[in-house]
Amino acid sequence: MTYRPRLVDGARWLGVRLAHLLYDVQPLHEERVPATGPVIVVSNHVGFLDGPMVFIFTPRPLRFLVKRSYFSSAWGVFLRATGQIPIDQNSADRDALGAAREVLAGGGGLGIFPEGTRGGGAVQTAQQGAAFLAQATGAQIVPVAVLGTKGTGGRDSWPKLRGRVRVVVGDAFTLEKHRGVPGRERLRLSTEELRARLAAHVQAATRETGLALPEGTPE
Repeated sequence: MTYRPRLVDGARWLGVRLAHLLYDVQPLHEERVPATGPVIVVSNHVGFLDGPMVFIFTPRPLRFLVKRSYFSSAWGVFLRATGQIPIDQNSADRDALGAAREVLAGGGGLGIFPEGTRGGGAVQTAQQGAAFLAQATGAQIVPVAVLGTKGTGGRDSWPKLRGRVRVVVGDAFTLEKHRGVPGRERLRLSTEELRARLAAHVQAATRETGLALPEGTPE
C-alpha cells in the first residue's frame, strides 16, 4: 500500500481523541515546531506509546524511521500507508537514509528516536542517523520529551488508564557547522551536540511537568 496523506490526517484525528479518552495527555509548546521547511523531530524513547504520541500531537505530519521488523507485523499495512520508513538499525541503511533525505528535500517533517531503542529516556547515547541527515539537508531539529508513557511493570508495560502523559516540544535549532573538521569527527561532534541538547530538554521537561523519568534512570 502506498503513502496516503488523507489516511495520515484521519489517523492523527482519531489518535488525538483516543489518547485524550484513555490518558490525561497534554502536548506543550506545539508552536515551537516550525510551520514550514524541512524539520527533524527527535525524541527520547521510554515506552511503546512514544511513537504514536509524537505522531499525533506534533502539529505537522511526520514520517518516522521505524525498525524494519515492525513492517512484518500486524502494523505493517498501517505503517506503509502512513509513509513510515523501514530501517535496519544494525547497519548503515542507505535505502532508509535516502528515503529520509527525500522527505526533507521536499520540505517535509521526519521523526527519529536517536537512542534507537526504548530505554530510560535520559538520552545517554545517540545513534548518528539524525545528525547525518541534519548535516546533509540543513534541516532544523526540534527536540521533544515524552513523559509518562511507561508503566510500572517491565520494559513493555503501558501507563495506567487516565495516567498523566506529556509531550513537551523544545526550541528548534540547527547544528554547528564544524568547518575544517574531518567528516567522521564532524559527524561525531554533531551527534553529541544533538544528544546533549535533547537530553537537556528532557530534564527541563521533567522539571516543568513534575513527571519523572522511570525509576532508576540516571540524570
